[in-house]
Amino acid sequence: MTDPAPNPEADIAAVMTLAPVIPVLVVQEAAHARPIAEALVAGGVPALEVTLRTPAALEVIAEMAGVPGAMVGAGTVTNEAQLDAAITAGARFIVSPGLTERLGRAAIERGIPFLPGTANAADIMLGLDLGLTRFKFFPAEAAGGTKALAALAAPFFQARFCPTGGVTQASAPEWLAIPAVTCVGGSWLVPPGEPDRAAIEARARAAAGLRAV
Repeated sequence: MTDPAPNPEADIAAVMTLAPVIPVLVVQEAAHARPIAEALVAGGVPALEVTLRTPAALEVIAEMAGVPGAMVGAGTVTNEAQLDAAITAGARFIVSPGLTERLGRAAIERGIPFLPGTANAADIMLGLDLGLTRFKFFPAEAAGGTKALAALAAPFFQARFCPTGGVTQASAPEWLAIPAVTCVGGSWLVPPGEPDRAAIEARARAAAGLRAV
């Protein structure tokens, strides 16, 4: 019996259901990678988006990829070179701030689960044309908040979203109440600086318990 063929769309859908929140991580030092990942996983938040916003980001991905239970992805991916570097480092899913046809096709060709950023109907239509149905809504608050996403989601019944950008522990339940929202992305779980494992785990537990209002 042969193994089933890879299905990146099903895989990114599964990543989005691991917890109500995907932490958006900006990690300055590779030495902080494992303590952060271990604390988040212990708190019930296993899907981790490491943004490519620091020189250490690829090393951070590689370190976190070795933490049991962690599903590590790369965020702020904007081109093919970053896509390939992230995959080589050990990223198991890719998140981008926007969507171009070139990046979308490259992610599809690599067979990597892909969560592209969208902010309007044209972005979503481009994604659907490429065969994608799971999207980041970014920047969530600046792009119009919950009312904007609820209105955008209505014509695109097959699409599901992860709002990111300005989402907080307090506002997350309002986003999760939108039927088309599977999870949210948030940077509040891990503040800058030396990681406080106990505090990060506590924030992760609170995030893992979030429910729609």
